[in-house]
Amino acid sequence: MSTFLSMAAFAFAASISPGPVNIVALTAGAQYGFGASMRHVTGATFGFALLLLLTGLGLHEFLAHWPHLARAIHWSGVAFLFFMAYKLAVDNGRLGVDKAIKGPSVVYGAAMQWLNPKAWLASLAGMGAYAANGESMLVWQFTVLYAVICYGSIACWAYAGTFLRQYLRDPKRVQLFNRLMALLLAGSAIYLLVA
Repeated sequence: MSTFLSMAAFAFAASISPGPVNIVALTAGAQYGFGASMRHVTGATFGFALLLLLTGLGLHEFLAHWPHLARAIHWSGVAFLFFMAYKLAVDNGRLGVDKAIKGPSVVYGAAMQWLNPKAWLASLAGMGAYAANGESMLVWQFTVLYAVICYGSIACWAYAGTFLRQYLRDPKRVQLFNRLMALLLAGSAIYLLVA
């Protein structure tokens, strides 16, 4: 298997698997539709690509010298997951047309990746596996390849949410769906607390 196929397989497996960003994409698709959820998809992709690139260019070495900063990022991520879980749990169940906010923004999606422990692990593992020597061309190639695959993967979750939208016309069903998604996010946060 060529290096690029191996990189692509790693990127796909890490991007398509369930995680906080994908859960929010699914929820955004269900609540606001595909078009509005694409802001989150775009922001999450750019946020992750920047994190991956900076990791490959030496961010991990910087954080090794500042372990308190690394712990602060970890705890901020856990707190953010609990906050998102809370917001979903208390949502009134009315779909996007009645809401002032039209889905998560690009900035929200990008920030979410920087607070997402799964994104940090994927960045460190990916760059460690494919560009540990810090060769800048390889770092850039992996980042571009990963960004394309990440975008498509998160968009699949948003599309799946859009598909579910037809079954969530009743606010009670939306509330139930949101609470299930809140449980998944809270479970992710709890796992990070005990891991």
